[in-house]
Amino acid sequence: MKITFLGAAGEVTGSSYLIETENTRFLVDCGMFQGGRDANRKNRMAFSFDPESIDFVLLTHAHIDHSGLLPRLSVLGFKGPVYTTSATVDLLHVMLKDSAHIQEKEAEWQNKKSYRKQRALLRETAPLYTVTQAETFLKQLTAIDYNDKINPNDSVQCIFRDAGHILGSAIIEVWVKNKMGRKKIVFSGDLGQPNHPIVCDPTPIRQADILLIESTYGNRLHRSMSDTRIELIHAINNTLIHKGGNIILPAFTVGRTQDLLYLLADLHRQGELGPMDIYVDSPMALAATEITLKHMALLDKETTDIMQWLKTHSQHIKIHFVQDVEESMRLNDVKQGAVIISASGMCDAGRIKHHLKYNLSRPECTILITGFQAAGTLGRRLVDGIKQVRIYGQEIAVKADIYTIGGLSAHADQAGLMNWLSHFEHAPEKTFVVHGETSNATSLANKIRDQRHWNVSIPEQHSTFSL
Repeated sequence: MKITFLGAAGEVTGSSYLIETENTRFLVDCGMFQGGRDANRKNRMAFSFDPESIDFVLLTHAHIDHSGLLPRLSVLGFKGPVYTTSATVDLLHVMLKDSAHIQEKEAEWQNKKSYRKQRALLRETAPLYTVTQAETFLKQLTAIDYNDKINPNDSVQCIFRDAGHILGSAIIEVWVKNKMGRKKIVFSGDLGQPNHPIVCDPTPIRQADILLIESTYGNRLHRSMSDTRIELIHAINNTLIHKGGNIILPAFTVGRTQDLLYLLADLHRQGELGPMDIYVDSPMALAATEITLKHMALLDKETTDIMQWLKTHSQHIKIHFVQDVEESMRLNDVKQGAVIISASGMCDAGRIKHHLKYNLSRPECTILITGFQAAGTLGRRLVDGIKQVRIYGQEIAVKADIYTIGGLSAHADQAGLMNWLSHFEHAPEKTFVVHGETSNATSLANKIRDQRHWNVSIPEQHSTFSL
């Protein structure tokens, strides 16, 4: 039995792991690489195996850095089932089609750019997959419930547990048999921060022979929620009341957008924020929010309470879900008083780039960064203090205030990760620290060795280990 780390090794995006025995060959996650000029090349070269040889895929959750290459896997020959939670299936019907649409538009823009430069298209840029191909792939999804044991193969059993990261996110416990015996492999997926809004806390796991744990924030602690609320209140009130500008909030449509709507509504309910016009400008945000409401049984009590309050107090906090392009473009003419939430969360694609184009150069405006920004992304460059950026071929001076609000992350911080590990009754034979930039993964690995004395490794991309 062996495992190959196809992505999320020394970096955050591109999560994908290949498990092979004499009886089966399957993937856990099949994520897209995001950020940096090399991402497109890595996505096109992601499969160092024959997709037709894969029996099935286990998927931890819907975020594109975990699911985004599944339609491409299908296009290139994979015809087996993809097992994931019911909520994730619902979200993927929205997210993968949106991903394909963005890629089609980006490819169209690149081709126009190349034509203008050369007056002829020497080689046309093609999207990784089209909307039609994404829709075809969706038929391969198989929905399961949390805590149900399934047998995707005669030699494999697995259970999906709530990871507390986004709606439908899962920790996957996998039991694999081969001629040497039976091993239990646990894939943490992305673990949520305890007491985070919307979703429940991550499920404790007691035992594993092999463990893969994420390390997105493995080297730091999040700001406390009370400090986060104070900073958010200051940034919003200072911008809307004193400076007279707009608030631009890059946010992933699934998870972070719903978190922000909850928090803004709660702060208004507590009297900390005044009346607001909130524009959620993402084609799939309304669908994602409706899916969240469909799965009310997965939400925590605080979230259901605020939803009930909003039904009778919607006159003071107005939430507008922007659907069509024309309505989105009209937001470019709004010069003050707007809170605009838009995707993508790392600012590298989607409508957020237009809102940054029209607001970054305005000192009266504020950009609120509330989630992890991978190396190479536009969001990361803004966080790092860049003074000028290029958006759709235009140089934009960065004059708006840039706030990094750390306490809203849907990822567990170092303390949250170590607390989750504390529930293991015995040390795994091997622990792999994945899904983190090198410094973050190294910090978490050292912490695990120092405190728990476990056998820990940080795999390199495309490295293979015998289990």
